[in-house]
Amino acid sequence: MDIERIEAAASRLQGHARVTPLLSSPFLDEIAGRRVLVKAECLQHTGSFKYRGARSAVSALPDAQRETGVIAFSSGNHAQGVALAAKQFGVSAVIIMPADAPKMKIDNTRALGAEVVLYDRATEDRDAIGTKLSDERGLTLIRPFDEPEVIAGQGTCGLEIAAQAAELGVTEAEVIVCCGGGGLTSGIALALEARAPGMRVRPAEPEGFDDVTRSLVSGQIERNTGSANGLCDAIVTPQPGNMTFPIMHRLCGPGIVVTDDEAQRAMAQAFARLKLVAEPGGAVALAAALYHGDQIDGDTVICTISGGNVDRAVFLHALAQFGEE
Repeated sequence: MDIERIEAAASRLQGHARVTPLLSSPFLDEIAGRRVLVKAECLQHTGSFKYRGARSAVSALPDAQRETGVIAFSSGNHAQGVALAAKQFGVSAVIIMPADAPKMKIDNTRALGAEVVLYDRATEDRDAIGTKLSDERGLTLIRPFDEPEVIAGQGTCGLEIAAQAAELGVTEAEVIVCCGGGGLTSGIALALEARAPGMRVRPAEPEGFDDVTRSLVSGQIERNTGSANGLCDAIVTPQPGNMTFPIMHRLCGPGIVVTDDEAQRAMAQAFARLKLVAEPGGAVALAAALYHGDQIDGDTVICTISGGNVDRAVFLHALAQFGEE
């Protein structure tokens, strides 16, 4: 993986992926005790950064291979990204989703034209289901994070951060990224290494699913032992990727772990101060910036809001619980 691959992905995404804004609010600066810049990936197509990697991967396939269709595993955001990218190329997409994924994400994936295959993550093997369908139909698997063209697509977010921050006169900052398997984190880290070397990426994770944070400490891949679901479902993964972890280990600073309550507080602040809708997993980086300032260096912090695909009840609960703060 290198900057040339990310720049090639950026060329393929031009005119398709949105250049999302880098936003600020004096109210957030006051809470954090420093300048806070928010990269609003919740405004990307399909409501999350995942469209970047999905479009990058689908667009990089040879025509003949792409025409047979694609398949993906996802609890929601990668699903929607692949579904839209496949629809734009006029090819079929099969998405294997856990039956307990947020209803909004399942409905949206179907609405984008994908065939959704639901499975019980407690009793069924998604890999076995995927292998069977791939073999039967000749589908190409688009992995959610451990895939070079997916990482390259997510890295285009880092190119934008570097350019937008430079326009504001910011060349040094901690860049906090919502982190699951590490596709976005490693992609941004590679882009910033080349385009803004004064910036350091920091993964943010929810409590109980801090595999990347622990892996960065131990120097080897650590697994989560808990159940595969949680409030921050968008970034709950069993472990970092075999491809993403070495990149993060080389380029990232220590991880920051936030509680579910902190994630929901950040959701409420994003709505009140920036008029953004964030899902819990998409708000952990903002939560880290606002409530873990003692772990952050420098007078400016940049953070991603990586997704906004939240069920209405979850969003209203966050606003009701923390909206008056």
